Amino acid sequence: MSKMPRNTLDKSRTETSETATRSKSGQVAEFLEQAKSVTPTPGRRGRLIFALDATMSRQPTWDSAIQIQGQMFNEAGKVGGLDVQLIYYRGLNECRASKWVGSASGLADLMSGIQVRGGYTQIGKVIAHARRETKRERVQAVVFVGDALEEDVDAICAKAGELGLLGVPVFVFQEGFDSKVESAFREIARLTKGAYARFDQNAVEELAALLRAVAVYAAGGRKALLDRSGDKARLLLEQLR
Repeated sequence: MSKMPRNTLDKSRTETSETATRSKSGQVAEFLEQAKSVTPTPGRRGRLIFALDATMSRQPTWDSAIQIQGQMFNEAGKVGGLDVQLIYYRGLNECRASKWVGSASGLADLMSGIQVRGGYTQIGKVIAHARRETKRERVQAVVFVGDALEEDVDAICAKAGELGLLGVPVFVFQEGFDSKVESAFREIARLTKGAYARFDQNAVEELAALLRAVAVYAAGGRKALLDRSGDKARLLLEQLR
């Protein structure tokens, strides 16, 4: 299949504010509904791969992600703990994975040293890496945050299907409104039995709440997510019962 141009913009940017709000709420509800059905192995620290597109278009939300990641550890620590591995891509052929870290400060140090650069997406490498890692030791979840997909969609989906067979869900967060990218991201989530949600630069707090929910899930499973009183994501999830 042909590559998707990075600058393709969905005409839905012109929809009314009210319609956009309803659409966003529906996507969050769908994300949380899907998250309910995923059950990691209890009784041990969760392992979560935090994958980020570090190409130039992501500069504004990259800075936000550095702040948000600390909240994941804080929430996960309340239910058992979390080890996170950062993987990012940028440039023409740079895709790197960090060591596993068990603290917010450790991950923040890794992220603060990375600068975004122009380049193409390398989502296939991210999925292949997650597959290798979970074969070494079980990975409870993969979080991916990005705004584009410029690779062969069929090849990406084949790799996603392999990861799904290993029981590793991918929680995909799309920045922006590219409808073709959304279709591909939704398929990655479906094939891995994960979930999809869209966000934009004006919904950073919403993204933070959802990332906290995924971290709690990775550390303690669905029950832990339901038990997190006061969390915005938990309250939304309870409404879906």
